[in-house]
Amino acid sequence: MTEIEGIVDELQREYGGDAWYGSSLRDILKGVTAAQAAARPVPQAHSIWELVLHVTAWKREVASRMQGRPAGEPPEGDWPQAPADGQGTDAAWAQALEALQQAQVALLSAAGQLPPSRLHVAVTDPRNRPLGTGVSHYVTLHGIAQHDVYHAGQIAIIKKALGL
Repeated sequence: MTEIEGIVDELQREYGGDAWYGSSLRDILKGVTAAQAAARPVPQAHSIWELVLHVTAWKREVASRMQGRPAGEPPEGDWPQAPADGQGTDAAWAQALEALQQAQVALLSAAGQLPPSRLHVAVTDPRNRPLGTGVSHYVTLHGIAQHDVYHAGQIAIIKKALGL
């Protein structure tokens, strides 16, 4: 297995595979309804829906960086607007989950097409810690996996607060 194949495998496992640490993001989201996703059982914390939109935006942003585009905040923003508690529809929630799936596919494709010679080369922009720029493609790809696992844990905690 090449280094890039190993990273793609890691990205597949954290999203929907047999993750070593526990449930994958997709498994954690199984069965969550629109009403549950929009709920805010932990005051001052993000909703599941907000977290899904955030993860989706950053998967897209990292895929873009892998294709050589300038790094920055995702076009839809760091924390895209999600429906308020009680306002989300089943159709909109299904669309958010489908967008997450599509972002995952795009990320895996971009990562898998990265030439090995670019893996340890910095992305196109100077170091900006909040945006995660100025690091190698290797660090960026591992960073998005870590990012997703972190937020998957938050979603799992919110589910527990909802009694799920």
